[in-house]
Amino acid sequence: MGSGEKGSEKKKKGMEKSDEGPAPEDAHKCCGCRFPLLIAVLQLLLGLAVTAVAFLMLALSPSLLARETPYWAGIILCLVSILGFILCCITYHPDERNFMQFIAKLLYFALCMIGLVISVLVIAFAGHHHAQVSSVNFHCQQAGEDCVCTLDQDDPIARTFTYEGVSDCEVITGTLALYFLLQIVLNLTQALVCAVSAFIMWKHRYQVFFVGLHIVSPSSQQWQKV
Repeated sequence: MGSGEKGSEKKKKGMEKSDEGPAPEDAHKCCGCRFPLLIAVLQLLLGLAVTAVAFLMLALSPSLLARETPYWAGIILCLVSILGFILCCITYHPDERNFMQFIAKLLYFALCMIGLVISVLVIAFAGHHHAQVSSVNFHCQQAGEDCVCTLDQDDPIARTFTYEGVSDCEVITGTLALYFLLQIVLNLTQALVCAVSAFIMWKHRYQVFFVGLHIVSPSSQQWQKV
């Protein structure tokens, strides 16, 4: 009789552990990592890299436009990564039980989508300017402390670009073109990271809907004694 009671008690404890489900720490993990720690780190590194390259471009020529030096895109992504770190540090609760956490996750999803759109815009601007600077007909000549470049020197009405504070025009066709190419690569990676983070957030946070409480009859949890 004693062994039968011990066996039933062990069985009951095993059933209770299985009903509890996964631990909160395990439930908050995604692909072996605590989401969104890995993505937040990537977003922070990419944001810092984009901002650093943009300020290097401004150092070459202060006359470059804001769309050609996308430091604002890097700063926005750094803010998104900070929100990701906040989501990683707070204790996980179901959305219907913690309104502030739900708002934070919704804001993180929205900022990731905004970051994706901004990255695509930066890729378009940088790709267009890189194609112009790398063109065979792109010709530059020194004009005092500035560098004046034209898309086609044989065309009298061709578009002219003036890069102020550039003492060597080789910087425009060499270093600046390399920076534009680097911005394309960084922002392409940044767009992919934002797309993946938004997809994972949508799949693991918003694809599950609260449908009510599941009530179990007390009689179904009674155990038969041996």
